[in-house]
Amino acid sequence: MPKPHQGPAESDPAIRVRALEAILTEKGLIDPKALDALVDTYESKVGPRNGAKVVARAWVDPAYKQRLLSDATAAIKEFGFSGLQGEDMVVVENTPDVHNLVVCTLCSCYPWPTLGLPPVWYKSAPYRARAVSDPRGVLKEFGTELPETVEVRTWDTTAELRYLVLPERPPGTDDMTEDQLAELVTRDSMIGVTKAKAP
Repeated sequence: MPKPHQGPAESDPAIRVRALEAILTEKGLIDPKALDALVDTYESKVGPRNGAKVVARAWVDPAYKQRLLSDATAAIKEFGFSGLQGEDMVVVENTPDVHNLVVCTLCSCYPWPTLGLPPVWYKSAPYRARAVSDPRGVLKEFGTELPETVEVRTWDTTAELRYLVLPERPPGTDDMTEDQLAELVTRDSMIGVTKAKAP
């Protein structure tokens, strides 16, 4: 008799992490909800909010945008965002003619100071392979469909060099403040799998 499907098997490190978390929770040393909130903060709030501030400044300040495109590491450091995993940065700009997509084909190199923790899908083998072999297909799965006239460029992040996409400023946002613009910028738009959108 076949066994019921139990889903994909967890990796040894994932099993160990779950066991350790269970023991620490049982002993009252950690609160799982607090731990989830902490991970969520770094995954979707603090890190991506840093990058969003950089993007919004580039949208409103042409001189800053020029500095960002010519020496991203120094321009990002103006905000105080630097350090491990963000020492050497390059910013690539999306335009009406070019759309940029970032991947790390070898592992999961990622600009932590500006984007926080990498999403699970970014580290997955299918994304790492298909972002290079079928970037338009990957973009479509994220809901980003581009005309054939738009060139898609894939940038391979390494341990030495990390990329950040400067998304196109959404139309109809001319009256928005820099802080309001930063709210439109998502982690995914700075990786290049989506576009920044007006509210």
